[in-house]
Order: sequence, then structure tokens, then C-alpha cells
Amino acid sequence: MVSEPVGLRARKKLRTRDAIADVAITLFLARGFDQVSVSDVAAAAEVSKPTLFRYFATKEDLLLHRFADHLGEPARVVRDRPPGVPPVEALHRHFRAGLDRCEPVTGLNDHPEVVAFHRLVFTTPSLAGRLLRYLEDDEDALAAVLDPGVRGRLLAAQVIAVQRVLARTNWQRIAAGRSARQVLPEAVADADDAFARLRRCTDDH
Repeated sequence: MVSEPVGLRARKKLRTRDAIADVAITLFLARGFDQVSVSDVAAAAEVSKPTLFRYFATKEDLLLHRFADHLGEPARVVRDRPPGVPPVEALHRHFRAGLDRCEPVTGLNDHPEVVAFHRLVFTTPSLAGRLLRYLEDDEDALAAVLDPGVRGRLLAAQVIAVQRVLARTNWQRIAAGRSARQVLPEAVADADDAFARLRRCTDDH
């Protein structure tokens, strides 16, 4: 029997993972996170519960995998920055580029499903708690590439907090009824101000 190439198997696993997550998100948005069980998701996705848990460790991860796909991103931005570019400047440029592309992770995306997705995350305690774990992992990874000491951890905590506050503020403005285009100038100004404050605090980092 000829085995499948590794690349093909990986793509099939990714497609299965995405298909399960898409079904879960549709159910969660329609009925509410706490009103949908893992069994409901497995049945709708036509997979067994053991199969589902091979792809997602917790029920919360079924929804939050979109954030998990960005896990470690701040650390990668710092690690791969061009020579001579300070860490905070590289992170600022990356966040600004995300705003320009209206990436959901920046909060600046007015697609109805994205707005509803963020509302569900921010208003469901178990999801908010799981998201905090992701952010803590990002903080640890970023600190490791900045500085192994306390200074690196402090800067990493500030960066992650700034990005979290900016993203949530952008989402709140859009959830109040404004478009991403309307919010963009404020989002850019807020990001520029926030990262400028970080730079002033870390001029010698």
C-alpha cells in the first residue's frame, strides 16, 4: 500500500481542522457558546468526539483557533526584524500594517461575522479566560526574544497589553455602528501614540 505524502496528509488535517472550526463557529454564533455542546459540534461536523479533541484541546479552542493562529507572532516580528530596527518600532510597523489590511486581530474589521465573533469572545467568561492564556503565552515568547530578565518581561507585558487594548477599542467603535473606514484614522492615531509612549519608556532597550 502506498502511503500518502507528508504534505498531502498535513493539508488534509488542516482542511479537517478548519471544517470542524467553521461548523463550531457557525453554531456558536447562532445559538450562543454555552448553549452548544462539543457533542453538538461533532455531530454537525460529522466527526467523532475523539477526532474533534485530536484537533482542539478544549471547547474554547474551537472558537479561539483564529487567535491561536497568531500565537507567537510578536516574538516572530522581533526576531525577524531588519537590522537596525528597534523591537518596539518593528512591532509598531507590524500593527500598523495589520490596521491597513483590516485584519480581525487588530479589531479593525467590520464584517458582521467578525464583529459578532469578537462580541461572543469578549462577553463569554470562559472564552475571555482562554484568550488571556493565549496572550500570556505570547508575552512569554516575546520576553524570551527581548531579554531573559525582568526588563524583557516588563516590556513584553506592556506590548501585549497595548495591542489588546487597541484591538478591543477598535472593535468597540465598530460594534457601536461605525465602519472600519471611519474608525481607521483614530485607530492609526491611537496606535502611533501608544507605541510612541512605549518607545519613550524603552529608549535604551
